[in-house]
Amino acid sequence: MKAAALSAASGGRRGRKVTALLAARATRAHRKAWAAVFAALTLTSLLLGAFGLTLASAWSAHPRVERYAGADLVVAGDQTTRFSAMSLGDRETVSSGLTERVRIPRTALAVVREVPGVRTAVADVEFPVGLAGRSATGRPWDAARLAPYPLRTGRAPQRADEVVTGGGAGRVGTRLTLRTGGRDAAYTVVGVTGGPRAAVWFTGAQAHRLAGHPDALDAIGVVAEPGTDTGELAGRVRKALDTAGVTDVGHRAAGDPAAVRVLTGHDRGEAEHLDAAPARGELLMALASVAGTVVLVALLVVTSTILQALRQRSHELGLLRAVGATPGQLRGAVGREVGRVAAWAALVGAAGAVPAYLGLRALLDARGALPTGLDLTLPAPLWLAPLATAAVTVLVARIAALIGCSGAATARPAEALRERAPGRARRAAGLALLIVGAGSAGTAALQQGATAAAAAGAAAVTMVIACAVLGPWIAEGALRLLGAPLRLFGPGGRLAAANCAASAHRLGAAITPIVLVTAFAGVQLAGGATLTHAGDAQARQTLRADLAVRADGGLPAGAVERIREVPGVRAATEVVPGTVLLARRQLGSPELERLPVFGVTPERLTGTLDPGVRDGDLTRLRPGTVAVGADRADSLGVRPGSTVTLRFGDGQQARLRVVATYERSLALGDFLLSRDELLRHTSMPGAGRILVRAEPDADRKAVTKALAQAAPGARVERDPAPVRGESTDQALVEVVSVAVVGAIGGFTVIAVLSTLALIAVGRRPELRLLRLTGAGRGQLRRMLRLEAAATVVTGLVVGAVVASVPLLAFSTAMAGTVPYLPPVQAAVIVAVVVITTAAGILPPVRATLRGRYPGAVGR
Repeated sequence: MKAAALSAASGGRRGRKVTALLAARATRAHRKAWAAVFAALTLTSLLLGAFGLTLASAWSAHPRVERYAGADLVVAGDQTTRFSAMSLGDRETVSSGLTERVRIPRTALAVVREVPGVRTAVADVEFPVGLAGRSATGRPWDAARLAPYPLRTGRAPQRADEVVTGGGAGRVGTRLTLRTGGRDAAYTVVGVTGGPRAAVWFTGAQAHRLAGHPDALDAIGVVAEPGTDTGELAGRVRKALDTAGVTDVGHRAAGDPAAVRVLTGHDRGEAEHLDAAPARGELLMALASVAGTVVLVALLVVTSTILQALRQRSHELGLLRAVGATPGQLRGAVGREVGRVAAWAALVGAAGAVPAYLGLRALLDARGALPTGLDLTLPAPLWLAPLATAAVTVLVARIAALIGCSGAATARPAEALRERAPGRARRAAGLALLIVGAGSAGTAALQQGATAAAAAGAAAVTMVIACAVLGPWIAEGALRLLGAPLRLFGPGGRLAAANCAASAHRLGAAITPIVLVTAFAGVQLAGGATLTHAGDAQARQTLRADLAVRADGGLPAGAVERIREVPGVRAATEVVPGTVLLARRQLGSPELERLPVFGVTPERLTGTLDPGVRDGDLTRLRPGTVAVGADRADSLGVRPGSTVTLRFGDGQQARLRVVATYERSLALGDFLLSRDELLRHTSMPGAGRILVRAEPDADRKAVTKALAQAAPGARVERDPAPVRGESTDQALVEVVSVAVVGAIGGFTVIAVLSTLALIAVGRRPELRLLRLTGAGRGQLRRMLRLEAAATVVTGLVVGAVVASVPLLAFSTAMAGTVPYLPPVQAAVIVAVVVITTAAGILPPVRATLRGRYPGAVGR
């Protein structure tokens, strides 16, 4: 037994030596083939590392602490709304951040001040202020100590007509006209701080009066006694508030608790930057979706590149098997080869992931895709994320290598040199994937919003994989159609047709990356472009106004009523943007969907805006009522007289009666509300706008002058921009789409170049043999060009068909139109495919076609 064990150990060592020798020799002999694999793996590691770093920074992101940097604790309302429903027998809860201020009762201030360890508790409110035609924020002077913002010059305000301004907004002694609550009043600057320029501090009593909610506060800043532990104090404050029964202000939905929050550390920033937490969630969802797409594309590209590199060596691997190499030795040799290449490529890609991440961060900042108050932090341990993605890259490469050599390794030695044709199981798997993809596209046609987009994306992914599996049969079918046209180009065309017909498997491998880039880029670009194109068209059809009146610092009170009295004005409508949340069950699971909406004044609304009313009457739009877009009304099963339950931006829920349905919801959003209803739930109203339609025979100059007089401090715009509801994450979606298309484009360039170059290198003996049998260089060049053209046409057509299936379903469900892709973007896709294909087919065989006489066939 001991001798047998020693013999087995000796055999194992010899086997490992054979494996190492085979791997080393093959790596040196096939440097050009492995160069293509190296490039694909490097890009894979780089992009996965970059997205990994971005995901890690988004996961650890937090709102910036500025106004409350000097406070130990902040007591504020719960800026999260929740919705629960039964799903598959279990109760599932989803949550979403609120972008409007959730206020707390003023009674909380007395409770907090009585807690042991509290040195100071300061009430804080904020409200919009118009300062010299621009927007600013008003706050009580006592809250300035929470930053702190010390006085640079002057003193604190003591009277109702005195204010302190931020640096550069005014000098001590200056008289300022400030607009608050739609009314103008004069104030004297008595102090200047180092705080933000767009801030104005009033006396505490004046600030609470101007805020308009004397019984509610925005937040309470707490300064602890020296030596008091912050965590323990937070617990005591939490217990005191619960004992006193203090909850948020307003009516929340059942199952959505309204507990007051006690914030410490980085969480204090959530009371300042209300849009930071929702933006973080949207960023995580978008990046997770992008990372999933990139991983799938990377798997396809890396696997196809490695398989093609090993397929070029199928006879060599078969010969090794025929002369006695065991399956384990063959797998071990190929695994070592790929492992060496993958390890170095993964490390190079991981090193490049950091600058790629910084470039993506710069793109997000440049496009304003993230709110200014959100800090994307990256703790030191998370900088090692590219090493983890590098390990994943190596693992994927090793798995692809095992798949690639499985045929030669498992074949019997006598059959190892025989090339196997694709089997029935592969065809059945491809057809099954096509059916699954079509079913996913059908799901997209029946859904709306993010669910429809996700289903369309899943359909594209599934159908691209199906095309990769069915590549040989797709190529065979394409050549049946293209064979006759190719033969019309003389001897070169007949050679191209014969070669393509005899090598459908090879052509199938070549068209797969082209199908990939066409389908993925088409879906990513056309999906957003279709909605934008249809929405812009509806917005142009909706707008009937000739003029618009707006003021960044807020419109004066009663402006719309005075404008309607101006001679020559036919109709005037005030339009206020906002957001609501729709809680519903989607595919059995609870969902909170954030939607852009508008609040309008209903009097003569159709004179300035034409929503395309289908049923009902928009003039009945009042607080407590709502108009619903036709598609949304159909999905909810409502009509005039029905009720819809919505959650406003401050988390308060309202049951609204439907008074009308309208067609142009891509432009105006799914819900139209009364202006007064929406403003009631808006903590910091933005720039108001009044749309004005003049009489046809009115003097435009005279009307413009009269409008300026009717709304002091406002500006009058001619040919106003159409009213268009855009989601809050529009810029983020655009940046993510650019990143996805760029990643897919980079992968595809590598995949097309490497696949075609490997095929071309493997055809050198064939081309030499053709030259020896009498084929001219011109004929062979024409043959190669026509083969490249056939590859491009087949890949583009199949990719366009694959993209059109989910896009038709998505565009029909979301926009009611056919898909739209801007011509420039379509031309770029075609140009990239053509140039890359030409570069992959012609340069690798240039040396073979050079010279008057070909070299030896086996060279």
